[in-house]
Amino acid sequence: MIKSNTSDNVFDLLFQGISEGVLVVNENQIIAEVNNSVADMFGYLPNELKGLHLNTLIPTRVHAKHDHYFKEFIKRGESRKMGIGMDLYGIKKDGSKFPVEAGLNPFKVDKTNYVMTILSDITVRKEAEKEIKALNNQLEIKVESRTEELKKAIKQLKSSNEVLELEVAKRKKAEAKMKNALNKERELGELKTKFLSLVSHEFKTPLSGILTSATLIGKYEQAEQQARRDKHIKTIKNKVHYLTNILNDFLSIERLESGKVTYKFEEFSLQTLINEVIYNANVTLKSGQQIEYPNSIEDCLLRQDKNVMELVLSNLLSNAIKYSPEDSIINFKIEQTTEKLHFEVKDQGMGIPQKDQKHIFERYFRAENAINNQGTGIGLNIAKVHLENLGGKIYFTSEENQGTSFYVEIPKRHE
Repeated sequence: MIKSNTSDNVFDLLFQGISEGVLVVNENQIIAEVNNSVADMFGYLPNELKGLHLNTLIPTRVHAKHDHYFKEFIKRGESRKMGIGMDLYGIKKDGSKFPVEAGLNPFKVDKTNYVMTILSDITVRKEAEKEIKALNNQLEIKVESRTEELKKAIKQLKSSNEVLELEVAKRKKAEAKMKNALNKERELGELKTKFLSLVSHEFKTPLSGILTSATLIGKYEQAEQQARRDKHIKTIKNKVHYLTNILNDFLSIERLESGKVTYKFEEFSLQTLINEVIYNANVTLKSGQQIEYPNSIEDCLLRQDKNVMELVLSNLLSNAIKYSPEDSIINFKIEQTTEKLHFEVKDQGMGIPQKDQKHIFERYFRAENAINNQGTGIGLNIAKVHLENLGGKIYFTSEENQGTSFYVEIPKRHE
């Protein structure tokens, strides 16, 4: 089993939000984690699978060969699709066999090797392929029959050709449809593999930092060592806050993509919103950084989705803190008209290169000068989609090495 309790919680949160089957085994091929999709796919309860050997889910005739492939894969440590050019099968609890497709991702937690596998039940696709093949065979027979008829009856050439062309068109249409479906399925699989790799990478460093700080706190037992304890407590808070923001971003992406996003419109105070956003941002400030914002905001009663507005503003402040140096000022301005609110978040950070600015709101995009900073590249995309859904907008100005200003406009009341 995976040792870190924090990691267990993270896997649970991530796995249960994914419609595809996700299965994690350790370097000894013992099943460490599964999501509900895998359990349903193989006919087990989730807890029944944990602790079992991976061979439980694999046909007996390929156990030896699979063991060799698994060990070689662990040595290489590279993500790849499994069984290219081969038919792969899983074994259900009742002993029945079904076709699967798998993508493999290696990773480490606490110096232990694990492999994360994305599994898809492709029974429906295989049946569709058989059906298309049968249709093609039938069509070829018909083509041959029509050819013979054409030889015997030239006078029927025109009508026979029309029938033939129609059937060929249907076959081409079916083949094109199937090819398009396969391409989309392949792209989706690659995207999910990339997504899980990104998640593993983004969670690994903060979790390691939390574990290290939690360990070191226990060593500072003297009263005069409170400053050192406070330093590690702040590190833990920062890392947890960062992980919480990532989880919120991924949950927002899932809801936006599935069409399940619903907005909760309620009345709340502008002053309350700003206080909560500033409080959360202060937890993550670097040494010497300050957020300057109006001390006396003209309060008003808003009717919007409070959680979405807090998510958008927190994301902008988080980016400003992350991409600005220590001992710098971050300006947070709030202005309002009769019907709208206007926010500005201005930093003194690295700025966005001119050639990257047109892509800045695209999902998973990160500017070339931000590659070495932590981040998923989805926060601004989520903010833009939410704001447009709520009748607002977001835009920015930036100059490399001079800083960036983001502007948000949103109606005070959603009618």
